[in-house]
Amino acid sequence: QVQFVESGGGLVQPGGSLRLSCAASGSIFSIASMGWYRQAPGEQRELVATITRGGNTNYADSVKGRFTISRDNAKNTVYLQMNILKPEDAAVYYCNADIQTSYYVIIYTTYWGQGIQVTVSS
Repeated sequence: QVQFVESGGGLVQPGGSLRLSCAASGSIFSIASMGWYRQAPGEQRELVATITRGGNTNYADSVKGRFTISRDNAKNTVYLQMNILKPEDAAVYYCNADIQTSYYVIIYTTYWGQGIQVTVSS
């Protein structure tokens, strides 16, 4: 029903930058909140940042001032600009979105992307 295409991950040196993108497609009538989460090996998945349809944002304390989340509602796409990357930012990053798939059924379901690897190493 809903598919995601994530891009922008890879290997970067400490202090560097990456920009992640996540485009949703398929049976989409409306998208409410979109966000990014991450999971490092042996750790639980954690919130990185979220953004509402109206543009209100929320960040984990560990990324405030370094990461910026944004979205393009016309393209059903969410972005994560990551600056001043640290080794502890290395993880698999997952996008998600709360999506209403039918005009007739006002229920939002959370969908997840497949994840994209971010490696921070010199």
